[in-house]
Amino acid sequence: MNEPSEFFEVAIVQGIEKIPRVAWDAILAPEDSPFLEWDWLAALERSGSATPKSGWAPYHIVIRERGSHRIVAACPLYLKSHSMGEFVFDHGWAAAAARAGIDYYPKLMAGVPFTPHTGRRLITAPGADRAALMRILAGTLATLCDDNQLSSVHVNFCAGDEAVALAKAGFLERFGYQYHWSNPGLKTFDDYLAQLKHKRRSAVRHERAAVAEAGIKIRVYHGDEIPDALFPVMYQVYLSTIEKLYWGRQYLTEQFFAALRENFKRNISFIAAYDGTEIVAGAICLEKAGVLYGRYWGCFRDVRFLHFEVCYYAGIEYAIARGLARFEPGAGGEYKWLRGFDPALTRSMHYLAHPELRKAIADFLKRERREVQGWIAAGTERSQLKPPPPSDEEQQ
Repeated sequence: MNEPSEFFEVAIVQGIEKIPRVAWDAILAPEDSPFLEWDWLAALERSGSATPKSGWAPYHIVIRERGSHRIVAACPLYLKSHSMGEFVFDHGWAAAAARAGIDYYPKLMAGVPFTPHTGRRLITAPGADRAALMRILAGTLATLCDDNQLSSVHVNFCAGDEAVALAKAGFLERFGYQYHWSNPGLKTFDDYLAQLKHKRRSAVRHERAAVAEAGIKIRVYHGDEIPDALFPVMYQVYLSTIEKLYWGRQYLTEQFFAALRENFKRNISFIAAYDGTEIVAGAICLEKAGVLYGRYWGCFRDVRFLHFEVCYYAGIEYAIARGLARFEPGAGGEYKWLRGFDPALTRSMHYLAHPELRKAIADFLKRERREVQGWIAAGTERSQLKPPPPSDEEQQ
């Protein structure tokens, strides 16, 4: 597919491996998440985790300069035959479409498979005309939908400037929220405890003490210090949660964890809980540009409060020790809010081709946005963190 422009040409590429690794990574910004890196996307595709067979057919958009053929922009894009693994839930929309006799699948999803983190989806090279390239990418997404008679395009967990560009191309905005912990420059875990209101501070101390009394020790491994033998164990940790939950779905394969071991240790952090020399639980995290991303957790044996220790407290302690600015432990869970993770707004953008379906969803989104904004305001107001002390100017 070519964009009628004297400066750029647009192509749809079936699979990340058809795009040179160096060229793809060259358009990423230092603050972009590890989930946008070529090695991560390639691991998903090579391992069978994100492939046509699994309902994630990759059709990535690439924009090149005419003449030089240098890649200046891109968008990770998938043709989906279901709505699983996206974390922006549109199952109700699919059901409404089915009742109206509209084929909802296949649809297009721009974003990162199985990863509910906010970041750039319309990726533009440093120094490039980002506004112009976002317009081209937004228009290309809408055109792909219309020309191929698809129901919709969904750009999940996008950046704020992308939401503006996509809205101008006819996309509808959806609000959501997650719980993030921000580090104001703390030096120790006790500093974190001092931030909490008294009731929550006492609860955290009690929960950590119970885990310690059970004889559990926590160790965090990062990067090259991760033993190769730990990757298959963490794959079993990942499976353990899926097997316990009737709604659990396995997205990642054993080959995916092997690919991470070979090519992605630099951004991996494993939190492992030991009873003696035996691993009884763990959490799989990623780290880049001052942010810790919590993704998967599991346990082989139930220990009271161990989930909170492995998924929250050990991550906060590690983030403080590393001087990380933020800890994003993933989607859902008001347990996070009780431990000082405050609500953060997330955005997704949706292009609906069918006019009646679009109108119905637009009405729903208007109501939903008000509800989300109300909860974020209430959650922030009732934060479990103590309010900061007044500044000198406020005291005067």
